[in-house]
Amino acid sequence: MPASSNFNQAIREAQTSAIVGPNVVQKALPYVGGGMGLTAFGALGGLALSQSPIYGPLFLVAIIAQLVLFFVASSAANNANNTKALPLLATYSLLTGFTLSGIIAYAALTIGVGSIATAALATGITFIIASYTGQRMSDNVGQALSGVVGLGLIGLVIAMVIQLVGSIFSPAFGTGGFELLIAGFGTVLFVAMSFVDFYTMPRRYSDDQYLAGALGMYLTYINLFVFILRLMIALNGGGRRD
Repeated sequence: MPASSNFNQAIREAQTSAIVGPNVVQKALPYVGGGMGLTAFGALGGLALSQSPIYGPLFLVAIIAQLVLFFVASSAANNANNTKALPLLATYSLLTGFTLSGIIAYAALTIGVGSIATAALATGITFIIASYTGQRMSDNVGQALSGVVGLGLIGLVIAMVIQLVGSIFSPAFGTGGFELLIAGFGTVLFVAMSFVDFYTMPRRYSDDQYLAGALGMYLTYINLFVFILRLMIALNGGGRRD
């Protein structure tokens, strides 16, 4: 989960209340929205190819390219090399959408197309609430929530690794109640992280690093959307229909 790779660093750097980028949130938000739009476009492309024999190979290539692009684009964005970072982040967003097409297709087939709209709506509502509340949190609340979210993220990663390893030896491992637990915890965690993003961004990034801030926030809402979908699937018995 790329969102975890630099979040702990963000927490450490946010332990001071000093504002280093007073306008970084406002500058980043249009790029967060643009990234979401490109992700939706990439997901539509993946869905259109989902029945094609080339989908599997393309999916593997997209995952590898996505990981490489994340580290390259993140480095450029952190160094405020926005001219280089922007096309890389745009491509990353498209590839993210393509790799999400699998879970989107599964959700649409098992619990209905409406589940996609519900997850997107819930993500959007969370963004609206977080954008107002997160920027107004006191340092005590913001730092405490940041610490809790950081610990929760570590726990989530450990649980997902256990689920992945267990499923290798037993396909049924990690489904049912365990998947419901992970999906529910992940949803709550990324809701909290959405508030933390608005608190940490102006304390971590300068105004010139708006693309780095946009990337972190984009990852939070993409992960929130995915975990909401996973939770809905788990609540419906893993998508089984009688």
